[in-house]
Amino acid sequence: MSILNNGAGQGALVEQPWWVAQWMDLINSYRYKRRLERAWEYMHEGHVLSIRFEGRRVHARVQGAARDPYKVKLWLDTLSNDDWDYVLDALSQKARWTAQLLAGVMPQDIERAVAASGRRLFPWELREVRSECSCPDKANPCKHIIAVYYLMGDRFSEDPFVLFQLRGRTRQQLLDQLAQRRISNATEQGVTVQTGMLPPQARRTWSYGEDMDPELVVITPALEGELGVDEAGPLPVAPDPHNPDANQLFLHHLHEQGQQIGQLAMGQAMGASP
Repeated sequence: MSILNNGAGQGALVEQPWWVAQWMDLINSYRYKRRLERAWEYMHEGHVLSIRFEGRRVHARVQGAARDPYKVKLWLDTLSNDDWDYVLDALSQKARWTAQLLAGVMPQDIERAVAASGRRLFPWELREVRSECSCPDKANPCKHIIAVYYLMGDRFSEDPFVLFQLRGRTRQQLLDQLAQRRISNATEQGVTVQTGMLPPQARRTWSYGEDMDPELVVITPALEGELGVDEAGPLPVAPDPHNPDANQLFLHHLHEQGQQIGQLAMGQAMGASP
C-alpha cells in the first residue's frame, strides 16, 4: 500500500494499493496540469455517468457542456497468444504469484513474469493508452478521457484483473489457464497430481524394500521455522478495515494450528493413541 497525492492540485491523500498508485502516476505524468485538474473535478462531481468493461475495451459516458453525454473509449494493445504462453509459463514457475493472484492481490514483481514475453503489463507512457472521445476537443487525451482514467483507478483497486483483461485475458481465463499450466508442469516432471505420488526418479532414489531397524529410526518434532506455514512465507491475507489486527491474529492462529497438528502427528508416529 502507498500514500499518494491526487496530482491535480487537490492535496488529498488517499491510501491505495501499489498497482493503483502506479496507474495514477502514469496519469499524473501528463504535462497539461490544468487539464488534469478539470478532469479530477469532472470525476469527483459525477460527470462520468457510466463506465463498463466490454472485453478488451472500456466504454464510458461523460457529461460535458453539450446536452448529450460524450462517448469515451479506452483500450490497450493486447498480448498475442504467443505472448501469453510466455507469461503463463513464467507465472506457473512461482507458487507465490499464483497464490497472490488467487487472493486478488497484484504481485509487486508481476512485470518479471510479463517480461518473459518482451512486453509489459502496465503502460510505460500515457500515450500507450489508446483513447477516443466524441467531444469536439482536438486534444487527446481530453478532460473527459482523463476523468475516465481517474475512475479506472478505483476499478483497479477493486479488481486488479481488469488490467489483465485489457491485455487480453479475463480473470477466469487467466486463473484457469494458469492452473492447467501448473498441472501440466507437474505431469511433465512425473508428479501424479491426483494421488500426490513422487516422481519416478525420487521413488527410485528413496525406495527401501526391507524393514528398518527401530533403533535406527529417530522421530523428532519440527524445529522452529520448519512448519509448512513458515516455509510458505508471508501470506496474501486481505486486510480487515474494521479490525487492523485481524490479519496478524489469523496468521498466529494458523501457526498454532500447525503446531497442534505436528504434535498430533508426533504422537501417532510414536504409537500414542490419537
